[in-house]
Formats: sequence, C-alpha cells, structure tokens
Amino acid sequence: MNPESPATWALGVHRIGMEKTTDDQVAIPLIEETCTRFPQVASASMDKGFHSPANQKGLAEVVALPVLPKKGKCTAAERARESDPKFILLRRRHSAVESAINALEAHGLDICRDHGIDGFKRYVALAVVGRNLHRLGAILLAQEAERERRRRVRAA
Repeated sequence: MNPESPATWALGVHRIGMEKTTDDQVAIPLIEETCTRFPQVASASMDKGFHSPANQKGLAEVVALPVLPKKGKCTAAERARESDPKFILLRRRHSAVESAINALEAHGLDICRDHGIDGFKRYVALAVVGRNLHRLGAILLAQEAERERRRRVRAA
C-alpha cells in the first residue's frame, strides 16, 4: 500500500442526512455536489438501492463511469455494462466505502446519543470528521514508517 496515493486515503468527503427520502432520490444531487467540490471525480460507485433508470442516465451525464448496479434481473445490455472490466474494478473498490461506513459504526456511530434530527446530523458530521482524523493519523504513521525503512536501507 502506498500511503502517498490518494486512492488509499479513504476519507469521507460528503455526508447527507436523509429525512423522508430514499437512496434513489438523492443519488444525482449527491454526486453533482461532490463533483462541484471535487472536479477531478471521474466515477461514482453506489449500492443497488440507488439504482433507477433516471439515476443511471443522470449520473452518466455527471461522471464518466457511474458504477450503479441494477436491482433485480439484468437485460443483456445491462449485463454487458456490468461485466465491463472497468465497471468490475470500480465495483470492487466500492467495498472501501462500505468499510468506511462500518468503521463509523464500530467507532460509536451505531448509537446516536444526541436527541432530535439536528442532534443526529451533528453526530454524523462529527463522526465523519473523527474517522477522517483517524485515517489521516494512519496515513502519517505509514509515511513515517516508510521514511524510517528507507533510512535504514540507506544506512546499511
């Protein structure tokens, strides 16, 4: 693992508190806002819950490769799209997103100790900040270990 590579950072860059909305209703606005803040985003990976024909079309207009698996049985065209090597690679990387969500839950986000929707949103935002600080610390430690390893190799 190269700690210098942004792909290994796995930082939370956006969060949304959903009230009376479903995943498929927020997919396009979520990615549009993320792309506005981070123009270098070239793909977006989401769960099957975010899929709808409108989202598939809309996300294709926002990012070069939307990784949005279809719910249920696929047609031949959808099967071909989902078996594309690039799609498969990005779909496999989606497990890092699920891992980050699990890490939030493992570090206390599974129970919200604040009351009300405002407290919940604050709690989620602080949990994402805390997780990012945790990841940044791990990155810094990995960079320091790599520098130390290189120093030892040069000294030998």
